[in-house]
Amino acid sequence: MTATPILDDEHIAKILRGITVPPQPQVIVDIHMEQAMPNPDINRIGKLISQDVGLSGAILKVVNSDLFGQKNHMTSIEQAVQILGLQTIIRLMEGLSIKSEMDDETIVALSSFWDSAMDIARAATTLARAIGYQALDRAYCVGLFHNCGVPLLYRAHPNYSEILQESYAYPSPRVIDVENQQLNTNHAVVGYYVAKSWGLPADLCDVIAEHHSMENIFRHRANSYDHGRKTLLAILKMAEHICGLHQTLGNCATDHEWQEIGEDLLTYVGLSDMDFDDLTAQLENQGVSGAGYYDQG
Repeated sequence: MTATPILDDEHIAKILRGITVPPQPQVIVDIHMEQAMPNPDINRIGKLISQDVGLSGAILKVVNSDLFGQKNHMTSIEQAVQILGLQTIIRLMEGLSIKSEMDDETIVALSSFWDSAMDIARAATTLARAIGYQALDRAYCVGLFHNCGVPLLYRAHPNYSEILQESYAYPSPRVIDVENQQLNTNHAVVGYYVAKSWGLPADLCDVIAEHHSMENIFRHRANSYDHGRKTLLAILKMAEHICGLHQTLGNCATDHEWQEIGEDLLTYVGLSDMDFDDLTAQLENQGVSGAGYYDQG
């Protein structure tokens, strides 16, 4: 068995280059508390990391790098943590903490992003299981990372919150079209390149890039688009809708995307409206924030 590489400060600096999604402050506190225990629990640390977009991305970038020689790109955060070990995890986390330059106002503005990312990841896993999609870790990763471009745009553009609200306010144009008009980029494109730099599989990167192009994919390209990607997209958009992302990020009472394409998605994955209602109630009982809120569209 090949020994786990020991990463020095130079390796850490190279690995963190391009990791710009800031870790959630409370997650860092919780990991430090676990580290201070007489017998730190690496499994608990793995669970904590899996709740955070920035830290998860850094961990996957490391374990998918040439240093570790993985034949296939890994998407399971818990397995990655086991491979890396506690000391490497702590050093990566500290590097990200130092790299993060957020003021209190930005932290507050991004709180809904962090909360929604975790909830959507959990919801995506439940939905994947319900429709018989076997790769639960891929569903979780898509849910966690699909909006990883959002905090980068928050930090780059002081008015990004207002742009997001405008982009969610109307049925058309698409969310990303409003961003393109005002910023000459959008969070789906930015998220694609971040995910690609983390070494996520190509299909997950594509789903991140295309998660606001649902009508095109499920109607105009219905017979030509890859089935696996379509299933992941359907899982993601169901999870977004159940968790009320249009409310938490867009401050909009109506999920216009779901109104446009929701029935097509349910038909594609073989769920009735009643099935979907039951899954929503199940997630609400599990404590997923926003579950049960969603408008009926």
